[in-house]
Amino acid sequence: MFAILRALGMFVTGMFKSRSRLEAENLFLRHQLNIALRRAPPCLRLRGSDRALLIWMTRLWPGLFSLAQVVQPATILRWHRAGFKVFWRWKSQNRAGRPKIDRHLRDLIQRMSRENPLWGASRIHGELMMLGFEVAQSTVSKYMVRRRNPPSQTWKTFLRNHAEAIVAIDMCVVPTLHGRRQLLWFEVTRHPTAEWLAQQITEAFPWASAPAYLVRDNDRAYGHVFTSRIRTMDIRDRPISPGSPWQNGYAERLIGTLRRECLDQIVIFGEAHLRRILSAYADYYNQARTHLALQKDAPLRRAIQRSGAVVAVPVLAGLHHQYVRI
Repeated sequence: MFAILRALGMFVTGMFKSRSRLEAENLFLRHQLNIALRRAPPCLRLRGSDRALLIWMTRLWPGLFSLAQVVQPATILRWHRAGFKVFWRWKSQNRAGRPKIDRHLRDLIQRMSRENPLWGASRIHGELMMLGFEVAQSTVSKYMVRRRNPPSQTWKTFLRNHAEAIVAIDMCVVPTLHGRRQLLWFEVTRHPTAEWLAQQITEAFPWASAPAYLVRDNDRAYGHVFTSRIRTMDIRDRPISPGSPWQNGYAERLIGTLRRECLDQIVIFGEAHLRRILSAYADYYNQARTHLALQKDAPLRRAIQRSGAVVAVPVLAGLHHQYVRI
C-alpha cells in the first residue's frame, strides 16, 4: 500500500516539473533498472501492491506494456483477469439462485416420494398444487428421494392388495397375510362378445346421455349386434384405421396408465378380485389423481386446500396415496 501511495505522490510531483527534468529522471531511472536486473534472480517475487500498481498503470496507459521489464506483458494481463474474476465472485455471492423453500415443504416432497415410489415429479407437483403449495415442478424434482433401483412397491403393500384373494389350508381355512379424462364405465368378463359389449354400451350410456360419436378399434368382438345397438342409440360409429392406435389416443393412454399404476403391480385371482381392484382405482382416478392435460387437476375437479395439516390417505393398500388437509 505504501508503494502505491509513494508512486501516486511522485506522479503528482512530476506534474510540476519541466519536460527536460522529467526526461533526465526517466533516463536515470531506466539505467538503474538495467543495473538491478543484471543481478536480480530469474524469478522475482512481487507484492500484491506492486501487481495492483502495474495493472492500474497499464490500464490507464496501454502503451506502457512495451516498456515492461520486470514481468512479461502477458503476466500483467493474467493478473488483471484474475482480479476481475475475484471482484465479480464477491459481487454476486449470496444473490444468485432460486429462493429457498420451506423446510416443511421439502419434507413433504420427500415423504410423497417415499410413500409413492411409482410417482414422478409431475404427479407429486399436482398433489402439491391441490394442497395449495406454489412451487415449480423442477424444484419438486430436485428434492425427490433418489433411488438406485427401479421404483417398486413394498411387500407390505403387495400382500395387502392380495390378502382378500389368498387363503392357506391346514385343517381349516384362514386368511393369510401372504369430458375431462374421466373413466366412465368398466366391466369384467372372460369372453367379450358382441352381445356383451352391446349390453355394456347400454349400461354406460342411458338413452338420454348417449354421446354423438364412438371411437373404437377394429377388434372382431365388435360384431353386428354391437354396431346395431349403437346405431339404434343414435351414436355415430367411427372405427380407427387399421394399425393406427394413436387415432384412439385417450383410450390407449388410459389403458397404459391402468396397467402401469395398477394391474402390473397386482396379481389378479379372478373376476371378482379384478372388479374390486378396478372399482377402487376408478374412484381414485376420477376423484383424486392429478392429470397433466388438466393442468394438474382431477377429472371430477378437485378443490384446492390451503389450510390444515397434510394427511396421506392410502389407495389400494398404499400403492398410491391421496393427500388432504384436515
